[in-house]
Amino acid sequence: MTHKIKGTQNISRDCMVCGVENGFGLKTRFHETENDEVIAVFTPRHFHQSYPKITHGGITAAILDETIGRAIMCHYDNKTFGVTVELNVKYKRPVPYEVELKVVGRITNDNGRLFEGSGELFLPDGTLAASAEGKYMKRSLEKFTDAGFIDNDWFTPEDCPEEITVQDQENGKRQV
Repeated sequence: MTHKIKGTQNISRDCMVCGVENGFGLKTRFHETENDEVIAVFTPRHFHQSYPKITHGGITAAILDETIGRAIMCHYDNKTFGVTVELNVKYKRPVPYEVELKVVGRITNDNGRLFEGSGELFLPDGTLAASAEGKYMKRSLEKFTDAGFIDNDWFTPEDCPEEITVQDQENGKRQV
């Protein structure tokens, strides 16, 4: 399904998931859809492997966790984060590296200070590789970092697509 993108979320320089200057990071971009979901686009590399030609399960958990935790920004602002309280990941298929992958995440329940969300990692052909559900504490970026980080290392990348297509074989290519 093709998702219309309303904006691209901020990234940082050193984060393992989104950091543009982290040599071993995933360099993920996070885009907000018109339906208030987040689509993460990333390409794991050979140094993210566990078994030969397979991305480590911890990387899979990290990208699902980050995408779900960032979905709260669709409803608040780019300085409102989800700090993980609980994460349950279901691994369904091996996740290859050196190919572009997409994760779709959303908020399923917002109870003020705590919120819940879910997400799915899709292979390029639309096969569901992993899914997760999590519980998060809503936190302002200012609560766990300093103004220097916010002013110098927290920025919006210039690449914002108008739309992103996410294949979804298991749900008839429906929008998730």
